[in-house]
Amino acid sequence: MKTSELKKHISSGGLDAIISSLYENSTPEAISAGRARYIDAVTEFERLYDPNGERDVSLFSVPGRSEIMGNHTDHQYGRVIAASITLDCVAVAAKRDDSVVRIKSAGFEEDVVDTDKFTTPDEKMYFRSQSIIAGVADGFRKNGYNIGGFDAYTTSNVLKGSGLSSSAAFEDMVGNIMNHFYNEGKISPDKIAIIAQYSENKFFGKPCGLMDQMACATGGFITIDFADPASPVTEKLNFDLAAHGYRLCITNTGGSHADLNDDYASVPSEMKAIASFFGQKTLRPVSEAQLTANAVALRERFGDRALLRAYHFVRENERVAKTADVLRAGDIDAFFAAVLASGDSSYKYLQNVYTTKKVDEQGLSLALCLTEGFLSGKKAAWRVHGGGFAGTIQAFVPDEITEEYAALMDSVFGVGACMTLAVRGAGAVKII
Repeated sequence: MKTSELKKHISSGGLDAIISSLYENSTPEAISAGRARYIDAVTEFERLYDPNGERDVSLFSVPGRSEIMGNHTDHQYGRVIAASITLDCVAVAAKRDDSVVRIKSAGFEEDVVDTDKFTTPDEKMYFRSQSIIAGVADGFRKNGYNIGGFDAYTTSNVLKGSGLSSSAAFEDMVGNIMNHFYNEGKISPDKIAIIAQYSENKFFGKPCGLMDQMACATGGFITIDFADPASPVTEKLNFDLAAHGYRLCITNTGGSHADLNDDYASVPSEMKAIASFFGQKTLRPVSEAQLTANAVALRERFGDRALLRAYHFVRENERVAKTADVLRAGDIDAFFAAVLASGDSSYKYLQNVYTTKKVDEQGLSLALCLTEGFLSGKKAAWRVHGGGFAGTIQAFVPDEITEEYAALMDSVFGVGACMTLAVRGAGAVKII
């Protein structure tokens, strides 16, 4: 479809049903905003790559994700639950007849990669988005899939640094476009996610698990078991949060992530130190009974915090497995109880809600305190979200008080700090 035709199709309501479905919102305001966003993206693609309106274009979407449970479990080969959300990366793209990929993302410089030339990891290119593109292409190539060039303009409301996986959405988007342009859309979301992880690890130079890429590519609630990190077991969980009358609220408390590397690194380091006592590389094979039986020796050798973090992992890992069963059964009361227990464990035992370097900065603690005060006595749940120490909290809030809750959070942490979201059922998709 030519760009002029696509814009007419969007403006005439041709994608209204898709917009309503993807963003879990059928209000006139939401439909109008969705139309405008898509049309603006097509217009920008025209300006950059198709001034004469001669190229056939396609429209793609990949959601961000939220960690639901499994706080700091993946690096110990544990279990996690995650869900895709109604914030997304949208791309307008067209094929090229060569091996060059050009991607212009809103707010960033254009990335240009010749996938026939950039075929091996280059340390000089670490942490650059060109490396992501090259890595995805190489992952396709190594798996026997077709690759080719394309031009794309992307726009994303999965904000960088929000803890909602903007990078994974971009990685999956590159794979999503190549899948539909050159492989008839036949590559599974799981495979695209694994290739995206390969790209980030090998080409981008950043070690990462598979949770982010898998949640963005698959859609809905998913659970992942990293017992075999080379071949994680994933399962989609059929649970409809919106049908129960709830929204997922993510509040960005601000605060600087600078100088937190030591805090983040201390979590896997201390957990692995405890694991080494039992002759293991990670805590996955270690039981709570073993921790308790050896508590005196573990305290003396590694300190109390390391032992507490080990207890958190063992219990959180078991909690994830039980919560997956709860979600399969559609038991929202048990789900909320598990979320609250997870958050309590993160605060008391994992201890990733604030950094001891700056005890006067406790945005996460304050957000959790305010949330508890607002939601206490109601059927709801809340917890720290993601890596912790600074950043975001998560709350499951009844529809009828979502606006009031968001207003409270915004009054303390700034306008727009609280994002009211839904869990999106669709993962990486070609819209048209």
